[in-house]
Amino acid sequence: MTFGRVHVVGAGMAGLSAATLLAEVGHPVSLYESAPYGGGRCRSYFDRALDCRVDNGNHLSLSGNRDVQTYLARIGAADRLIGPDEPFFPFMDLTTDERWTLRPNMGRVPWWIFSRARRVPGTGARDYLALNALRSVRDARTVAALLPRSTLTRRLLEPLAIAALNTPPDEAIARLLSAVIHESLARGGAACIPLLPRQGLSESFVDPAMAWLVARDASVAFNQRVTALQSENGRVTALVTADGTIPVAAHEAVVLAVPPWIAADLLPGLNPPDVFQAIVNVHFRASPARDTAPFIGLIGGVAEWVFVKPGHVSVTISAANRLTDDGADAVAAATWPDVRRALGLPESMPPYRVVKERRATFAATEAQERKRPPARTALKNLVLAGDWTATGLPATIEGAIRSGRTAAEILLRTA
Repeated sequence: MTFGRVHVVGAGMAGLSAATLLAEVGHPVSLYESAPYGGGRCRSYFDRALDCRVDNGNHLSLSGNRDVQTYLARIGAADRLIGPDEPFFPFMDLTTDERWTLRPNMGRVPWWIFSRARRVPGTGARDYLALNALRSVRDARTVAALLPRSTLTRRLLEPLAIAALNTPPDEAIARLLSAVIHESLARGGAACIPLLPRQGLSESFVDPAMAWLVARDASVAFNQRVTALQSENGRVTALVTADGTIPVAAHEAVVLAVPPWIAADLLPGLNPPDVFQAIVNVHFRASPARDTAPFIGLIGGVAEWVFVKPGHVSVTISAANRLTDDGADAVAAATWPDVRRALGLPESMPPYRVVKERRATFAATEAQERKRPPARTALKNLVLAGDWTATGLPATIEGAIRSGRTAAEILLRTA
């Protein structure tokens, strides 16, 4: 079967990835998004309380995120992420006030672990053998079960696991962390350079993609919620929306790139991940000294990662189900002492905005991993995309973009 137009339902990172790849090779694309904006959780907006533009959440990419790099190059936005020339990860242990910077060397041979100036304080070269266990794990052991109790685990590996998997270490499966290590540290420091948006998430990942699609005659419909799929003889025949029915012609296809709970409603029989972990972000209107690093990892506090942005600082707390029922005032009050100590800011708390993503990602547990479906479905012209599908990665921007690529490539191979 040769597919012509492809209907992409969902303009998050997975949907944009699929849509841009399909449009790049000449397929007509129609994109439908229930929200008035694209990007899903990966977006920016102006916050009136803070009087500045903020990102909905904080996303740190790495130079080794190949799908991110390919996607940005495709839409002409390769320069929208910036970072240092070499790996550079500042940390502070709030229990001791000790500060350090993790600096892996650029090559694949990890000689940096033999340098006290580059590795985690209180660790020796032998401690890093734990990375070998992470690189090879294939079973259902959790991160906590696999990693030894050590300074390295507390000060680096557990924070990395929580950030990457958004699940507590005693629940998160280690093989998903292994996949992250395989595509970053295992490739050497050249794959570990941190990359942040030059302006914001929308300006980096979303706006260029939308402009790129429109320039290639793709149709984009915001505020267009697909409420049902009609199918017959093993294929999707129509998309049902609040505004009417959109026919899907005989040689057209559909990419369903929506959150798992919506996909389950639209596709009877689908049993996707259904247990989730929250992410809490707190934005403070504050301006640290100009020479402050663009981000810092915090150990032993409530705040985990602090990002310095124009006009404000932004805190990310992952695996944050414990905080979702707390009031915004309580969350901000618990977070600000960590931030001001890390960045040398005044004691008085400035204006803030607390953003809770209650279903930010699926829980990276063995039970939920088994629920992740492949991109192919029983309907011959329907494929799935989303960081919750079976990408082999945890729910990250890299995983979302990869899922869109996988969905598009299935249709292109079919064509």
